[in-house]
Amino acid sequence: MRALARLAAILALLAGSLGSARAESLIAAMSSHQILITSNYTGSQLTVFGVVERDGRTVARGDPYDIVVTARGPRRMLLVREKERLGPIWINRTQRRFPDSSLFLTVASNRPLSEIMSPETARRERVGLENAHRTRDAALDFDTTTARFSDGLLRILSEKGLYSAAERGVTFLSSTVFSAPIEVPATAPTGSYEIEIVLYAGGVPLARQTTNFEVVKSGMEQRLAAGAHELPLVYGLVTVLMALLLGWLASVVFRRD
Repeated sequence: MRALARLAAILALLAGSLGSARAESLIAAMSSHQILITSNYTGSQLTVFGVVERDGRTVARGDPYDIVVTARGPRRMLLVREKERLGPIWINRTQRRFPDSSLFLTVASNRPLSEIMSPETARRERVGLENAHRTRDAALDFDTTTARFSDGLLRILSEKGLYSAAERGVTFLSSTVFSAPIEVPATAPTGSYEIEIVLYAGGVPLARQTTNFEVVKSGMEQRLAAGAHELPLVYGLVTVLMALLLGWLASVVFRRD
């Protein structure tokens, strides 16, 4: 019994040493956590930078480190409709809803995702643009109609500049220090955004960290937006009066005597 107890203790120590040998963690930060939209706003850029921290007893890995940075938000219910021709006109017929979907999504990595992980892993972890709208129910992913609508949604948002991928968007400044610029276009909606940084080695996720930033209106735009929500009746009356005043001024300026 004592021999068995000693053997169990040795196995426990080995398991603990192996666990510590695989201990990596991520320390990441952002250049800014807020983007202010003004009247001349044309887009902005944030930079995610960080370091891979290893335990002092961590052994060197045979596979290099890979970093995948995913920025997404705000989440909404997205509805995709397909137009079909009915005689001389086009009408909306079939539609699909994509609940809790991101209006903005960008994926950056230090090399192509196909070189970092297998397609099965990417689908399971929902990594990459093509896997962003995969459902939790795996059976629905084989629905050809749903897949067609998902591809259409991806195409529409990519054309608007809201969905993008950068296969070389993450740069390793050293073996453990990295940085990744995140382009936020002028069409990005206001709201809260989440950034997820995941560390991989050999296609296996080792550590992850999340942070966030927000896009908000500032200056006159913010005051007008706040007034429209807080005092809708006054905002509507002022808008009508301004329209009447501008119409009267236009009639005076362009009046023909």
